[in-house]
Amino acid sequence: MSDRHTLEADILIIGGGLSGSLLAAQLLRQPIGRRLVIVEPRADLGRGEAYSAVELGHTLNANAARMSVDPDNPDDLSQWLEQHIAAGGWPESAEQGLPAAELFPPRSLFGRYARQRLAQAQAAAALHGSELLHLCTEAVDVQLEARGVRVWMADGSRCLADRVILATGMFTAARTSQREGNGLNTLAVDPWDVATMGGLDPDGRVLIIGSGLTMIDALVSLNQAGHRGPVEVFSRHGLLPHVRRQPPAWEDFLAADTDLRSPLQLFRALRAQCRLAESRGIDWQAPLDTVRAHIGRLWSQATDVQRRQFVRHVRPFWESHHHRAPPLGAALLERWLVQDRLRIRAATLLAVARDADGLPKVQVRSRGEAQSEWRSGCAVINSMGIEYDWRRVDRPLPRQLLARELVRPGPLALGIAADPNGAVIDAHGQVSQRLFTLGPPLRGQWWESTAVTDVAAQAKALARYLLASSRAAGP
Repeated sequence: MSDRHTLEADILIIGGGLSGSLLAAQLLRQPIGRRLVIVEPRADLGRGEAYSAVELGHTLNANAARMSVDPDNPDDLSQWLEQHIAAGGWPESAEQGLPAAELFPPRSLFGRYARQRLAQAQAAAALHGSELLHLCTEAVDVQLEARGVRVWMADGSRCLADRVILATGMFTAARTSQREGNGLNTLAVDPWDVATMGGLDPDGRVLIIGSGLTMIDALVSLNQAGHRGPVEVFSRHGLLPHVRRQPPAWEDFLAADTDLRSPLQLFRALRAQCRLAESRGIDWQAPLDTVRAHIGRLWSQATDVQRRQFVRHVRPFWESHHHRAPPLGAALLERWLVQDRLRIRAATLLAVARDADGLPKVQVRSRGEAQSEWRSGCAVINSMGIEYDWRRVDRPLPRQLLARELVRPGPLALGIAADPNGAVIDAHGQVSQRLFTLGPPLRGQWWESTAVTDVAAQAKALARYLLASSRAAGP
């Protein structure tokens, strides 16, 4: 007998950001009637952490041609943008002077696009009896039962589902309190909070921890807030993201040489290809971009030792070269460097505190130095990117999943463990028949698992697998 106080669903998706919305859209397109539930505290589905930014200056890090949510149509976003602009939307696009496929849209606009594609799938699903319910709350606990998976919500409601998908998306370091650490987030300003930045001393020094893409966002936020003072950036290696350009096509050298397996072999071959491209007057980004299609295969077949070597020695350079900055953000970065407003230091963060005047200060040790120093400013910003280690994420759901031993950390403690179909592996090594995941939680499985095209492909594959496995199980 059903519990009258518990909502029941065929599939419940925890997280209504990009991962959860793309999976829901794929499931709704299947010609089978069922009830889907998405648990997402934000009012709008499809935005999540990444695409909830409201400032026009916070743009995608890749051009529209690389950001389609439809794995069967790589031009889907470009086509949507053309129609949106023609209808009078985003008039600022003219400032970039580029065709739609080469534009870098604001992240808020991309969130609107993702939401519209989900709404279209919802409308089509009604024809075969499927429905999608949005619970505007946070999932805080999960328990496996004989009849399915019971999920508890922050508002006290609960849901019993046959399958549950952990589409939790990204836990950004800036918005995730860490149970262990130096307390940076207790004093830090959110990198995307332009309003708070507008209340800072406009001529004061700002300290930024981390020099990746989140740092670019922080600079854009400071600029839009009218900040005029100096900015100091501290990161372990002091590397900056390269600007994303539009290189010509390059031969897929990895497809032609399947003997390349280890990270060291790949690194050497890639450097040789980049040198070859430059000798021909071609942008070195061209051969680098061909690696994208092979990352999952190369990472999954590497040994744990090889993976650790990559993370320890190659990762900083991979991140700065592969995860490149949008042109507008990169231009701002370059302008502030030339003006000597911005300084980058290779240094390790040791502690965070307040000075005698109540202003934040950080203790850092520069690379190669034995002694540390304290630096004060009117604000400190945590731009350390994404926290992939679930053991350090201080949110109810990850804590409970780990405590109940329903999940275990993925390789190198990146995300959580799962099989190739996305079925979650628990602390005892058992592959779940009811819990699944996709997107950022699969960082340890595929290394690159956050890009729109990666998540879109995973959503399509997982939707097909869920359909096939439910048919095999029978009524």
